[in-house]
Amino acid sequence: MAQVASMGGTLTETIGENARTRLVWLGLLAMPLLLPVALPGMGLAVGALSVFVACGLCLSHQVPLPRWLAKRGLNARVKTLLARMVSRAVGTIGRVSRPRLLPLSNRPARLLNGLMLTVAGLAMATPVPVVSFDNVLPALAIVLLSWGLRLRDGVMLMAGYVATAVAVASVVLLWWGGSVVALQLMSLFWP
Repeated sequence: MAQVASMGGTLTETIGENARTRLVWLGLLAMPLLLPVALPGMGLAVGALSVFVACGLCLSHQVPLPRWLAKRGLNARVKTLLARMVSRAVGTIGRVSRPRLLPLSNRPARLLNGLMLTVAGLAMATPVPVVSFDNVLPALAIVLLSWGLRLRDGVMLMAGYVATAVAVASVVLLWWGGSVVALQLMSLFWP
């Protein structure tokens, strides 16, 4: 619950500069997006944060957030959702997670983990028109990867790798399906 108590007004004030703290906050900020409800702008912000945390993993030092993301405010609705989810998440994750398959969270795997977190973040940030649940799978991937890295749980990391692949496939399929429907609708009006 220390994370909720330390929530600041902006994203930078909240997530801090420590890599471990950033992973915790990345996982916490992605959790509300597991629910198929629209939180305007959160998908892009969490996706971008995921990419920056991943770059920090790959480079072995934290990458400062760009000003547009650093100054992003956390409104009362997001803070309330996070406060509720933190208490549930800490209890649930504490019961199912433990350090295991440590080679997946060690330094040699840093590039793979950074790449997977980047891909999940890009899938999260990619807007999918008309579909309200498009962020659920990328959010799941980000939650599993960030908590897996933070808690050094290789099983959770492997589940995150699978969730990332499924998230990318779903975003591609939603875009492809949307383009097919759009082309068919256009052909009805402009033969």
